Amino acid sequence: MTLLELSIKRAEDWIANPAIDAKDKSSTQKLLNNISNEEAKKELIENFYKDLEFGTGGIRGILGMGLNLMNRYNVRRASYALAKTVCESFPQIAEKKIAISYDSRHFSFDFAKEASCVFAHFNIKSLIYERMNPVALLSFLVRSEGAQAGIMVTASHNPAKYNGYKVYWDDGAQVTPPYDAKIIDAYNDQKDYGEIKDIPFEMAKNQGLISWIGKEVEDRYFKLVEAKTINPLVCKKEGRKLHIIYSPLHGTGLLPCSRILSDIGFSNLSIVEEQARPDGNFPTVSRGPNPENPEALALAVELLKKKNADIVFATDPDTDRLGVAIIDQGKVFYPNGNQIGMLMMDYIFKERTLAKLMPTKGHVVKTIVTTRMLDLIAKKYGVEVYNTLTGFKWICKEMNEIESRAKATGVKNEFIFATEESFGYMHHNYVRDKDAVSSIALMAEVALYHKLQGANLQQALDKIYEEYGLYHESLLSLDYFGKEGAEKINRIMDDFRRQGLSTICNEVIIDIEDYQNQTMLNLKSAKVSKITLPKSNVIGLSFEAGHRLYLRPSGTEPKIKFYIMILEKNGNLKEKKEKAAKKALEFEIFIKERANKA
Repeated sequence: MTLLELSIKRAEDWIANPAIDAKDKSSTQKLLNNISNEEAKKELIENFYKDLEFGTGGIRGILGMGLNLMNRYNVRRASYALAKTVCESFPQIAEKKIAISYDSRHFSFDFAKEASCVFAHFNIKSLIYERMNPVALLSFLVRSEGAQAGIMVTASHNPAKYNGYKVYWDDGAQVTPPYDAKIIDAYNDQKDYGEIKDIPFEMAKNQGLISWIGKEVEDRYFKLVEAKTINPLVCKKEGRKLHIIYSPLHGTGLLPCSRILSDIGFSNLSIVEEQARPDGNFPTVSRGPNPENPEALALAVELLKKKNADIVFATDPDTDRLGVAIIDQGKVFYPNGNQIGMLMMDYIFKERTLAKLMPTKGHVVKTIVTTRMLDLIAKKYGVEVYNTLTGFKWICKEMNEIESRAKATGVKNEFIFATEESFGYMHHNYVRDKDAVSSIALMAEVALYHKLQGANLQQALDKIYEEYGLYHESLLSLDYFGKEGAEKINRIMDDFRRQGLSTICNEVIIDIEDYQNQTMLNLKSAKVSKITLPKSNVIGLSFEAGHRLYLRPSGTEPKIKFYIMILEKNGNLKEKKEKAAKKALEFEIFIKERANKA
């Protein structure tokens, strides 16, 4: 059976399924009626050639009707799998609870309610925020209310045509082994939408199986985050001197980010009005509401210039990522995620040391693809750095394990900071995911600190580079869409695994890390050692000069990412920057050429 024949059969079964509403069948029927058209044929295959996959953190996909699309039926299927796993994993708990939050995307609130109806059938109580709220408040709700799991209905920073469903466990972190595998198995085993039962929303609410969560829980979170201010007296006294431009990019961030800034003393705040209102179409950002992209910050930068303000902050729809922009010597400077993390950590260490508040034993957690500059800064202050796989769920898993070891041994090991290069940060342990609400407060404090010293963030970064040395990081993302794209990404990964590279751009490779096989090969000694991190489709190359290159397919988007880290030791800072940028560009050209041939 060809892929087209298989897709037609699965589409016909969809239409024949009594569990699918008649109105939800019409788009598929139109494709079948027009199957001679090449575009219709391609769309039908994409919609039905496979089921929407439940990945290690949940489901995410293009909105629409079909087996491989994000819709209420796949939300019900995912909710069934989560509820079944919760019931099996917590048999001793009589009143089980699942926390729910949602963002501004199309159908987010509808999907949240749909999930709660399925949970109700399992006699699991849903705790749903009355209004849309960020990831951090979902994680906080799980932890503060003792829920067994949580879901955040969001597709993070993806374009408007996407939505998703992130799953959290009882620690408030995104689900990790062994529970992720159990949920995936339950999801894959349940292929009949008609077998998934629910209790209608209003009936479940009347039975006490659905509760609205409001201001009380939110207030507790904000009080805790406010208490983590490094220099509260300075912020209260001088905070108004920092003029902030903020954009929530049509997402959940406006109320929480405005509130926390005001709470700690940053009242000089201008909002980008065109992007203030929650809107699932994200009409002002053609490439998606991603604060990592300068394009998404264009309106904020325009307002920055108009008002002669100090700094731009922007957050994505579920408010877990924070982007920043400033004007430096007449040009717009967008610090990358690594640089923002460096500024935050350097400030925390410096100020806590000055106030004699650094712990005797403390730690930072980051991912393997995050800048090694953090290791250099931490070493100066005697702080231990733990590296994890890419993704904040692995950071939070490591946080939990460190906390457990400290309790078991009685040796206190204080959490100080966590970050990943993709614009995620956390400097408190009240939640277990990246938190742009607390991060916007911390970054305002960092910017104020340097402004009061007569410096901007670019100048502050240069001071760090002068003190510790220069790592230049570059992220190359190559997009490959659909089934053909997924196959292309696999070929690229296979090519880098098979070819036995010894040099790239005249730079000698000394170690090859393959996280899929959990091995590291030293090319000089031919010695193979074990990687202790969990299996993951990631390859890492270490170079004799100190450079590093990591490549991994994205877990949430149709792309493969190459993380280039260039260490430059020679020359003054200006010369180092130029040499490092040139070398990074050479790497990018090599990677693109090799990827094209795969």
